[in-house]
Amino acid sequence: MRGTLIHAPGDIRFGEVPDPEIVEPTDAIVRIAATCVCGSDLWPYRGANPIAEPRPIGHEYVGHVESVGSEVANVKPGQFVIGSFFASDNTCPICHAGYQTSCPNRQLVNGCQAEYVRVPLADGTLVSTPDEPDADMIPDLLTLSDVMGTGWFAAVAAEVKPGMTVAVVGDGAVGLCAVLAARELGAVQVIAMSRHDSRQKLAIEFGATDIVTERGDEGVERVKELTHGLGADAVLECVGTDQSMHQAVRSARPGGNVSFVGVPHGVNLPITELFATHIALRGGPAPVRAFLPELIDRVWHGAIAPGKVFDRALPLDQVADAYRAMDERQAIKVLLQP
Repeated sequence: MRGTLIHAPGDIRFGEVPDPEIVEPTDAIVRIAATCVCGSDLWPYRGANPIAEPRPIGHEYVGHVESVGSEVANVKPGQFVIGSFFASDNTCPICHAGYQTSCPNRQLVNGCQAEYVRVPLADGTLVSTPDEPDADMIPDLLTLSDVMGTGWFAAVAAEVKPGMTVAVVGDGAVGLCAVLAARELGAVQVIAMSRHDSRQKLAIEFGATDIVTERGDEGVERVKELTHGLGADAVLECVGTDQSMHQAVRSARPGGNVSFVGVPHGVNLPITELFATHIALRGGPAPVRAFLPELIDRVWHGAIAPGKVFDRALPLDQVADAYRAMDERQAIKVLLQP
């Protein structure tokens, strides 16, 4: 088959790679209908993560089950499925508590920027749609495999409830989906922190009531101005840098909640500030599998359309162009189709 390999920072190549095979009886092979480039894929692309040798990349996927191992019972060939970027058994106590990405048996589902992908622990990882989706629904469903599921987790982890004021730090696809999640969970004021016109417009469409363009201390002060000097009830950090984490913590009111779902790079937690302000902190890799049934239902019935975060679509063989577009901030998120 054809697939994507990252050889070095800035070096993405698409070409012939080995076909995935059933290795364990709990595996499934999925024929990719759509995939994409994630913001976290840009960390190795920009050289922040080491690349010892060429390796597959990409962890977001939807598609049709091509074949299954002998022990797979919940999905069958031909079904349209969505899965988390971490495979999980979905039967252990950790999974039952809603933290499938910390499952003791978890495995990263990697190499999804390809024509096919092997999904381990298929029964615990894949969720089928009620029927074959229309083509125009596929982008919405694709977001559920990561960015919408991650944005949803950001809101859940910060305990967003009806009537709350929420601030979202980050205007990438995850941050925009977090805005949408906060609205869906009943926030009455959603402050999106963004400097980019196109992202601001989408944030407002997704439910943002206020836009803050300032960063750092000025951004914090602007959030406090919008919240009667107190800070937001919940702050959703969707970037992963030291600056964004400090901005998130300082934008929360005393006793508020901060969630962090951006992959951390060089972050030093301000423990003294957390201690002094009673701010609660929760985050990590989003347990997308926990939210898939509910989010599929919301997409299927038209309650949410998170696929609007895709502002560019390319054939899969132009994946290198997709990375460049996102790295240069020419696109929020690029959809790729074989």
